Amino acid sequence: MTISKEMNGVVLYGPNDFKVEKIPVPKPGPFEVLMKVKATAICGTDVGIISGKHPGKWPKSFPYTQGHEWAGDIVELGEYAAGFGWKIGDRAAGTSHAGCGFCRMCTTGRYNLCENYGKTEIGHRQYGHYSQGSFAEYMVVNIKSIHRMPDEMTYDQGALVDSTSISLHSVKRSGVNPGDTIAVFGPGALGILAIQCAHALGAAKVIVVGAGDRLETAGTFNATKVNYNEVDVVKTILELTNGRGVDASVDTAATEDTVVQAVQVVRKGGRVAFTGIPFSPVNLPMQDIVLKELDLFGVRANRGTCEEVIPMVSAGKIDVDAVITHHFPLTEFAKAYETFTKRIDGALKVILLP
Repeated sequence: MTISKEMNGVVLYGPNDFKVEKIPVPKPGPFEVLMKVKATAICGTDVGIISGKHPGKWPKSFPYTQGHEWAGDIVELGEYAAGFGWKIGDRAAGTSHAGCGFCRMCTTGRYNLCENYGKTEIGHRQYGHYSQGSFAEYMVVNIKSIHRMPDEMTYDQGALVDSTSISLHSVKRSGVNPGDTIAVFGPGALGILAIQCAHALGAAKVIVVGAGDRLETAGTFNATKVNYNEVDVVKTILELTNGRGVDASVDTAATEDTVVQAVQVVRKGGRVAFTGIPFSPVNLPMQDIVLKELDLFGVRANRGTCEEVIPMVSAGKIDVDAVITHHFPLTEFAKAYETFTKRIDGALKVILLP
């Protein structure tokens, strides 16, 4: 395969200032590979980056090419990559974090919390956040951040491995046990995937909170729907659980209301996992947290759950295709981005095809 020196990529020059243009094809270094991106998905975090919600952090500087949910083929090997069994032509799904590998967090398996975050000189990367991402025809990635795809897995499904892994990590953080009743706040892609993950881990009942077409879609995955426009969310969930409350809740919406409600609806001794990042301060109901002795868990991306998700998707235990609603060529990024942000035609996951 002949690799050209230039490729199409989405270049962000500042908040809400982007264009598709020619950029250099990167070269893989030690423990890295060059991948031909076959499919990449737009994520809610991408919207925050494009709109300038994380100044100086994501990205560190402009111009910048983002994107962190992708799948593709290895087309070039950096030094040492072959020693770990990777070869040209291998199909792989990616994830965003590549920890330094040496700090306490990395050595205990929590590389998503790497203590050397952002220190590129010693090997840390977060693709699509401050390291070049997948909104391009090719990308360089550390072999710590890619996972082999079985033959039956499509590139579309591979591009959803990262987001599905976040949903699984969220559900695991909430401590779901067989027979539990779980509340999921937010019927977007992460919420729908979290519903499926909760069932896969043994939840007996899942309640989903939301509104509109997304809530209707989420309800098709064996979930009891609660429309926040029509009912009192907390009162309704307590009624659905005979006044006891759910065993655990997962908040993927990250609004001021959902953060509070996710706490209010759990039973005594219950657990709450927060997946989204609120952009404004939230007043937590501390009396509930203290007097019900609740466990609260933050969720940052995922750690090690890609290897768990891939066989579950391949076996049909999690239907990621159900949340993929649109496809666009990379050259139509502006249209794809508008479709995603404005939820045109019921958009959930929008896939770019470089």
